Amino acid sequence: MERPQNCILVIFGASGDLTQRKLVPALMDLFRLNLLPKSFVVLGVGRKPWSDEDFRVFLGKSLNEFSHSRTGPEETAKFLGKFFFLSLDPQDGEGFRNLKNRLKELDRQFGIGENYMYYLSTPPSLFDPIVRNLGANNLQREESRSEKWKRLIIEKPFGYDLASARALIKKIRKVFREPQIYRIDHYLGKETVQNILVFRFANGIFEPLWNRHYVHHVEITAAESIGVEDRGGYYEGTGVVRDMIQNHLLQILGVVAMEPPSAFDPDAVRNETVKIFQSLRPIPEAEVEKSVVRGQYTASLIKGKNVPGYREEKGVKPDSRTETFAAMKVFVDNWRWGGVPFYIRAGKRLPTRVTEVVIHFRATPHFLFTKDNANRSGLNQLILRVQPNEGIMLKFGMKVPGGGFRVKNVSMDFLYSDLSETRLPEAYERLLLDGMLGDSTLYARGDAVEACWGFIDPILKAWKQDPAIKIYGYPAGTWGVEQANTLFMEHGVEWRYPCKNLVDDGVVCEL
Repeated sequence: MERPQNCILVIFGASGDLTQRKLVPALMDLFRLNLLPKSFVVLGVGRKPWSDEDFRVFLGKSLNEFSHSRTGPEETAKFLGKFFFLSLDPQDGEGFRNLKNRLKELDRQFGIGENYMYYLSTPPSLFDPIVRNLGANNLQREESRSEKWKRLIIEKPFGYDLASARALIKKIRKVFREPQIYRIDHYLGKETVQNILVFRFANGIFEPLWNRHYVHHVEITAAESIGVEDRGGYYEGTGVVRDMIQNHLLQILGVVAMEPPSAFDPDAVRNETVKIFQSLRPIPEAEVEKSVVRGQYTASLIKGKNVPGYREEKGVKPDSRTETFAAMKVFVDNWRWGGVPFYIRAGKRLPTRVTEVVIHFRATPHFLFTKDNANRSGLNQLILRVQPNEGIMLKFGMKVPGGGFRVKNVSMDFLYSDLSETRLPEAYERLLLDGMLGDSTLYARGDAVEACWGFIDPILKAWKQDPAIKIYGYPAGTWGVEQANTLFMEHGVEWRYPCKNLVDDGVVCEL
């Protein structure tokens, strides 16, 4: 892979959880693969009264706990020698003068060339003051006719609703130009999500079938087996629709449903996904209850262990109506997908952790080998597994050996884990490298963020304004609320369940 230009990565919120668990381990992997710039520096920014050495000790402990790769003490010391720290209150405008001076100092010391990438790993409330203070000190300025660049990477959530997202976009664009802004969605950095593009557009077998004539419906699932853990206070103001569907799952839908781009470059690819988001059929507030089902996990007994319900979690209101599960039926109103339903579901405390896309192909027009429609559903499925056990599985019917013509579903699958010599990079590893290279293909654009919020907003407003819209309970360890099945209007069509319910004393998963 291409090696980026020299640069300084400035991480705001450098002592936070994301930096420990994702960013620094990803940078270590890039370092070991010799993919970091020749001259590369990380400047951590935070409120801690740390020295450079304090920061390095902290990161060393983080690497021991969270890094997937193990390195010797000399290599680790060399890597951590690239890290520096500046104690700074992000809302203190005066402190950004110190940031500017420290950047100049590091730039001269390491011969960087004034290429800076700012990573906002902070609560959303700090996005505006950080960006404003960067602009007040001209730390975003790119000189014309110069190769020196400044880039801004922003973590989700990008806004709380459509109005706040538009306001944030407007504020940031007062300081940074849109080409400088990289809105990160780590699901787009996952190898299997990227492989959907290759699978579709590099193979003449499947793309001709990728339309309303051959596809009956599409499922997109993101299941988590854990609850909210110690994040109950945060989750109360978020819910699964804001946390997962508005960003991650709609982005996956965009990749699955998009038209072939004119070229594989950032603008061409993102132009096509934006068209999908703009083609989503609006769900009016009055029809939300028919098209969207929400639920909340309740206490359950899983493998002999008592699991608390959501309302019993720390920081959660005893009468909370925050959804931990949501399922919805979505339509893309364009020529390719007209009339094909996309079913999206996401939830916590489900039987397993899995993210996948299932393409359900239309049944044959005449059932030669059955007296009824028993085998009508599920005969032909293409399963694109995003996590875990990343891979692709195709299901089709085959004759059972022996007399007669009894049909049985069989699977043909590919797993990345079968490629013993192929390393599967972490999402943040790929996205950080792309950011340094200036490749925004896998980052969300401002108009895409607005379009996704525009689709989700009426749903959230309906839930807020109409207390009569039900929120159903589901036992922890099961596949969410039973009412989600009412979204399917055709007999014999239902959700795919890759694993059994945990409350059934066992987990049997495929792929």
